[in-house]
Amino acid sequence: MASGTDALLHRRHPWIGRAVLDTATGRRGILRAVAPLPNSNSTRPVAWPRPAGGGREWTTSLGALSDPVPITPGTHPARHDVS
Repeated sequence: MASGTDALLHRRHPWIGRAVLDTATGRRGILRAVAPLPNSNSTRPVAWPRPAGGGREWTTSLGALSDPVPITPGTHPARHDVS
């Protein structure tokens, strides 16, 4: 995937799987994906965080993300289910 996207227009991002702060809402969640809104004519990506304990994802602009939790051996995103 040289373009950095997949067939669903999901993009790679170094913070996927990490807890981040959504500065637009003040909410903290796990960044699950970076992709355009479904059923939209725009291909502009947005961030898709989800509450750490589970719950409904929300969308926010990529520019609103900040303060990612540092990766440690016990919290490395590759060790978590990303379904």
